[in-house]
Order: sequence, then C-alpha cells, then structure tokens
Amino acid sequence: MIDLVKPKGETRAGDVLQRLREDILGCVLQPGEKLRFEYLRDRYEVSFSTLREALSRLAAEQLVVAEGQRGFVVAPVSIADLQDLTNARVLLEREVLRQSIANGDDAWEAGILASYHRMDRLQTRLGDQYYLDATWSRLHEDFHYTLVSACGSPVLLGIRQKLFERAHRYRRMSSQFRTQWRPKDVEHKAIMDAALDRLPEALTLIEAHIRETTTNVIEFAGHLFEDSTPAKRRVSSKD
Repeated sequence: MIDLVKPKGETRAGDVLQRLREDILGCVLQPGEKLRFEYLRDRYEVSFSTLREALSRLAAEQLVVAEGQRGFVVAPVSIADLQDLTNARVLLEREVLRQSIANGDDAWEAGILASYHRMDRLQTRLGDQYYLDATWSRLHEDFHYTLVSACGSPVLLGIRQKLFERAHRYRRMSSQFRTQWRPKDVEHKAIMDAALDRLPEALTLIEAHIRETTTNVIEFAGHLFEDSTPAKRRVSSKD
C-alpha cells in the first residue's frame, strides 16, 4: 500500500505558504511592506529556507516582489494594477461563465442554487456588516466559483482563481473604509437567475458586477494606492 501522507517538511512548507498568502490577501502584511526574514521566521516558526521557498512561490503569483539581494516586499497596489487586473478578470470570467452555461448539467445548477442559498442565509443573519465576515467571504468565493465550475478547463479555472485572490486584497482594503455596501444580494441573484436560464445576459451582469466593485474600491481605498493622485483618480472614475 502506498503511503499518501506528505512528509513533515512538505506539510510545513505548504502551511506557511498558505498562511503567508492569507496574511497578504487579508492585508495583515501591508502592500509595499518589507518582508524581514527574522520577523517572518518568528511569526510562522519556520526556517529561512522554508520561508524563501514560500516567498519565491508567492512572487510567481505576483503577491510579493523579489528585490534581488535585498529580499522581498509585499506587492504594492495601484489604480493602474487594479484596472489591469479588472480587465483581465472580466475577459476570463465572461469566457468561463459562457462555457459553463453551455456545458452545465443538473448537478451544476443544483450547486449554484445551494451555494447561493448558503451565502444569502448567512448574509441575512449577519446584517449590514456581512462584508467583514470571513465565513461570508468564503461562501461568496464559492458561489462565484460554482457559477463557472462547469467550463471544463482546469487551466482557465486555475488562472481565474489567482486573479480572484489578487482582487480580494483590493476588496479587503476597501472594506476597511466603507460605512455601507451596495445590495450585492440583488446582483448575485440576477447573475444566478440569468445563468440558470442560460441567458447571454449573464455575461453582461458578471462584467458589471466586477467593474462596479472596482469602482467602489477606488472610491473608498484609492487614497492608499501608489498612483492615487487626484488627477489619476478622476481619470480612473471615468473607465
């Protein structure tokens, strides 16, 4: 019988990689922050070699930036990067949703309904502060994944997931400065209904959903970005 248990070192490396990724996406480690090995070693209780491996993998995901012999920093944020990321997400999300609508079966439809129900029920219980809840955030991610899960391309889904995670960092920054949020439940239901009815309108709705989020991020957190001069914010708001 083959032992499928991962070696302890590999398990530790995977654990620190996930913890680092979550801390960057959740803005515990701030954009542009210098990632000092001594601090990270004590925080995550791992060796320098394990940290370097994890940071190199995060650099490939564009969540950290390698500075040659000077080490690593958390990837900075900017309006230009957010808009580029948004355009890439729209292009890919429309395509994987189009394919899922064409390929989706009864199980796909049931999965969408179930994921929406879980997300909506929790949002109702949480009230106005739902956006700050980690469990709601995971259910929100699951709902959007389920919509496109029948596209039939693991490669496209993998790329999509990395883009979704990068966008989450911007959403998290925005949430720190909002006092209220738009009624996303209405948008989510409209996207779900259009997808289940196999309507092309679903593609337009998902694009509007993504772009509206970007507009709100710039409005509420744009002052934190590298290129957040008043002139650039005015130009960005017209996109």
